[in-house]
Amino acid sequence: MIDEIEEEIVVKSAYEPGPYGYRPRERPLQLYLDHGLIILDKPRGPSSHEVTETVRRILEYPGKIGHCGTLDPKVTGVLPVVLGNATKLSKFIAGYDKEYIGILYLHGDVAQEELLPALRKFTGPIFQRPPVRSAVKRSLRVRRVHSIELLKSEGSFHTLRVHVESGTYVRKLFFDIGEFLGTGGSMRELRRVRSGIFTEEDCVTLDDLREAYESWKTEGDEEKLRKVILPLEEAVKNLPKIYVKDSAVASVAHGASLKVRGICSLSRGIRKGSIVAMMSLKGELIAIGRATMDFDEMLKAESGVASDVERVIMPRDLYPPMWKSAAKRES
Repeated sequence: MIDEIEEEIVVKSAYEPGPYGYRPRERPLQLYLDHGLIILDKPRGPSSHEVTETVRRILEYPGKIGHCGTLDPKVTGVLPVVLGNATKLSKFIAGYDKEYIGILYLHGDVAQEELLPALRKFTGPIFQRPPVRSAVKRSLRVRRVHSIELLKSEGSFHTLRVHVESGTYVRKLFFDIGEFLGTGGSMRELRRVRSGIFTEEDCVTLDDLREAYESWKTEGDEEKLRKVILPLEEAVKNLPKIYVKDSAVASVAHGASLKVRGICSLSRGIRKGSIVAMMSLKGELIAIGRATMDFDEMLKAESGVASDVERVIMPRDLYPPMWKSAAKRES
């Protein structure tokens, strides 16, 4: 399951949320879908794009839809799918590190005493060139392999758990390990078991999604649909947060930097230059930002820019512009 992220929130100035916006899980259903995140257990066979289009057909969804972190047709496992406004988070979610369990087939006999040192050789920064059948330019690049764990060996078949940086081609990694050992090697099976904070336990199947949608369509029951589709805010649970006064929400939603006067509360330990989630007082994600001050400075300062905006997520018209009236009150 998605772990609850424990963080200490410190109040800079106490404000209650106003009448605007919605708490993420209380959005009206159509708005809920337009801010939806599905942690899908991708089946073996279809491509990630085909699976995404299947989701569109099941939900009869007319808006934007996308997936975060492509899986090959033969690969199964955790595939985040985003709807509507949540597609603005696609690159952010796709940039998570990944964890896989796969079977490496070596084309010759290799003892564990030889295999284990080879696996350690491929831990850390490695050079990779994307395979011919890839959607990106085939230029040499560096990717980090955080760990490779040998789970079991049965003859020439070796089950590995690998934790890698986003953009690492595990099929190519297995091939390179086989080349290093001098036997040749290939990937026989692969399953993504984690994408960032999302794991297999968070996944739903296409059948789960179909059943939930039919339950709503035929019986008007929204509960199942709200269980299989998450609010997009779940994707930023691991980020430090800055909670923004209602009077500053529209300004940030229009791309303006967040001033310290617009801060209500914030996560302890924010560091200058770190990525932060800028949230409304109702817990809605307004934007992904980059802190321009440390936590202590944000807490104590009376003026200045606290965070620049990297990507606006919230629709601009959800909160009315109140910066003029706020400026008059503060002057």
